[in-house]
Amino acid sequence: MKSTGIVRKVDELGRIVLPIELRRTLGIEEKDALEIYVEGASVVLRKYAPACIFCDDATDVINFKGRNICPKCLKELQGR
Repeated sequence: MKSTGIVRKVDELGRIVLPIELRRTLGIEEKDALEIYVEGASVVLRKYAPACIFCDDATDVINFKGRNICPKCLKELQGR
């Protein structure tokens, strides 16, 4: 992980503010969804990108009955 040198305190509601410079660098816009992960003792935020439920690829994903599927996995399912 790369340190940014930015330190923020958590407020009484558990919120933190991501500085505008960081949001611009990472392409995070107002109202964008972020995924929250835990890796060991670290909390990781990642811009949410819907991905295929089978292979986790986020390229050209389509929604089928509420589930995200990539074209490759869809083709494989149709072949069965």
